[in-house]
Amino acid sequence: MISLQERPTTVGTTFEQMLERVRYEGAYPTRARAEESVHAVLAALGRQVTGDERVELAARLPREAARVLTAEIPATESLTGWGFVKDLASRTGGTPATARWDAGTVLRVVAQLAGEDLLSRILARLPAGYALLFGRAELVQAA
Repeated sequence: MISLQERPTTVGTTFEQMLERVRYEGAYPTRARAEESVHAVLAALGRQVTGDERVELAARLPREAARVLTAEIPATESLTGWGFVKDLASRTGGTPATARWDAGTVLRVVAQLAGEDLLSRILARLPAGYALLFGRAELVQAA
C-alpha cells in the first residue's frame, strides 16, 4: 500500500478548492465553518467506508482530506444514512438538521471527486440511506 505522502496526487482539486466548493454549495458564512464541516463529515465517513473503496476514495481526495478520512478507524457496526447523520450531530454538538445539511453538502462534493463508478461501489457497500446524502436518488427494490 502506498502511503499518503508517497502517492502521487491523482486529482486536480486542491484542499483549498474543495473547501471553497463546500463553502459555496453549503452557503457557509466563512471558510473556517466550511472546513469544520469537511473535517467532521470526512471523519464520520472514514468510520463507515472500508476496503478497496476506502483506499480508492482517499486517492481521489486532496491529501489533507484523505488524511482526515483515513485517520479514523472503521467502526465495527455500520450505520444507516440516518444513523450516520445522528452520529454526526452527537459528535459535533449540532442538531440533526444541521448535521444533515453538513453531510449532504460535503458528500456531494466528495461524490464529484470520487466519480460515478467508485461512488456506486461505495453506496453498494453502505447500508440504506446514504445515496441521498451523496446527492443521488435512493432506489429501493420492491419486495
